[in-house]
Amino acid sequence: MLISILIVGLIHGSIAGYIQAILIIISLVLFVYLFLLLGEKAGKYTNNLQYRIDRGTDNSFVEYPLGILLYDSDKQIQWVNPYFVEETGFDPSNSMNVKDISSELSSLIDDEEHADNKTIQIDDKYYLVQVQTELKVIYLMNITHYSKIEKRYEDNRSVIGQVYLDNYAEITQSMSDRDISNLDNYITNELSNWASEQQMFLKRIDDDHFFIMAYTGRIFDMEKNGFKVLDIIREYTSQQNVPLTLSMGFSYGIDDLHKLNDEAQKNLNLALGRGGDQVVVKEIGEKARFYGGNTDPMEKRTRVRARMISEALQELLKDSDQVIVMGHSHPDMDVLGSSLGIRRIAMMNNTPCKIVINPNTLHSDVSRLLGMINEDPEIKKDIVTPDESIAIKTPKTLIVMVDHSKQSISINPDLFKGDNNKVVVIDHHRRGEEFPENPMLIYIEPYASSASELITEMLEYQPKNKKAIEKIEATALLAGITVDTKSFSLRTGTRTFDAASYLRSVGADETVIQNVLKENIDSFIQKSHLIETITMVNGNMAVCFGEEDKSYDPVIVAQAADTLLSLDNVEASFVISKRPDGRIGISARSLGNVNVQVIMEKLGGGGHLSDAATQIADATVDEVKDRLVDVLNDSDKKN
Repeated sequence: MLISILIVGLIHGSIAGYIQAILIIISLVLFVYLFLLLGEKAGKYTNNLQYRIDRGTDNSFVEYPLGILLYDSDKQIQWVNPYFVEETGFDPSNSMNVKDISSELSSLIDDEEHADNKTIQIDDKYYLVQVQTELKVIYLMNITHYSKIEKRYEDNRSVIGQVYLDNYAEITQSMSDRDISNLDNYITNELSNWASEQQMFLKRIDDDHFFIMAYTGRIFDMEKNGFKVLDIIREYTSQQNVPLTLSMGFSYGIDDLHKLNDEAQKNLNLALGRGGDQVVVKEIGEKARFYGGNTDPMEKRTRVRARMISEALQELLKDSDQVIVMGHSHPDMDVLGSSLGIRRIAMMNNTPCKIVINPNTLHSDVSRLLGMINEDPEIKKDIVTPDESIAIKTPKTLIVMVDHSKQSISINPDLFKGDNNKVVVIDHHRRGEEFPENPMLIYIEPYASSASELITEMLEYQPKNKKAIEKIEATALLAGITVDTKSFSLRTGTRTFDAASYLRSVGADETVIQNVLKENIDSFIQKSHLIETITMVNGNMAVCFGEEDKSYDPVIVAQAADTLLSLDNVEASFVISKRPDGRIGISARSLGNVNVQVIMEKLGGGGHLSDAATQIADATVDEVKDRLVDVLNDSDKKN
């Protein structure tokens, strides 16, 4: 446009045209000048900005408070920034591997899935770590200050505890007032001093019950020491011939104090269900941790609890249309005897009862006794298979678990499916974490020899105007006691012999028991073969194992473990074998100095201090043996 006006002005040659042309030329020159000037300034600004960006990037890469480490495929350190050197004390003049700085840092490189945003500790500092494995770069941010705040918060969260004197009522019932006062003063002073040392609030709320409020940090410290106060009180009272033990339950993890108190009570019940003389610590939503429990629970001297349980069971029977009773899979004599005992109690209270038995999982001795039982048509019609038990179950059916408390090992776990199950648990094993939800009645007495002993006591409190226990039922109950006590040589108390005496008085036949318990030749050969593989661990623990491709009857394995205890210098025995269901089983026995229950719990099982077991799926005999030896060695180091 401007050029067209300029050409027209020059063609006409007028003064106005020349002036107009000159103005246009000046405008063009000025425009070009300003454009070039603006471009130059923009270029300088852009170059300066890029320089500052590059310089800032370089400085931040080298000097920003973020540790940066480059490594190669062998985890050898190739370069670190100065901040990394300052933080970790790494000497760049030395050729080092990542694991020389931190083994935890080295392991994060291999764990790509969980390598990001992990916190690790190097010396006394904490770092937030991010690993870029594709670039082979590690970034470390010092978060020590925040970690200390977090730790202070975690260490000062509220903990509620319940303390119970396990056998206070039994011990004090025969003591004079003066001796009771002296015992109370000792217990109160000892626990008060302990609470004061640990900065806890302790309040006695009953003769045998204390309430505690504490901080998590203090509980963690006591866990490291194994709650020594239990040993102190037990040893002192034993010296005074009043052996008193304590149980404790602690709960933490939420801010709802009411719920914490409920959970603490549940944890105390768990400790008592495991035999007492121990501590259960549990964070809400996590697994429980157990401490103590290294002594056999002492027999209580009163039958009050047995009578109360018996009366409570009678009330439950009145509200039920029928009873289904069952033991653990691969039932033994105790399961069969206690099941028959529950059936008789139900009949004495006019309630039908069915016993669940899987005929495909019976050992020879149980099969022999069951054959005799089936000769009684009244009993035979009340024995059902697992499938039949499902078909007859109704909403008002009372399910009674005998000789176990874990639903997963019941003869028929499917019976527990569905809502509003009415469940009763009668067991003599130490209680584990797995347990029926909201059972109607719990009778767990780890001091008892067997479930048959517990149920025999209950029989004595049933209506006297009903038909008495049959001879074969009494024989089965006595057989259960005989097997679980190894012919009255282990885990027996005065009440065990009282129960056996009662069963003999109502017709139990010991000759039948001896014939039933005879071992066949094949079983004897298999047991001897297992014992031949004996290996000693830590000098006094015998470990035996079967072949990978051969399964063994669990009863034979248990008998082998029992036999090993008769050998010189054997304090504990462990027999590992493949079970008929494909899992690898361990049968553990002890003379009492080694707590095999704790050992088996570490491998997913449980039981008694001197009699425990576990089953492990998806493993070989050799793998399970290695895991067991590791646990035994670890336990030996702690002791």
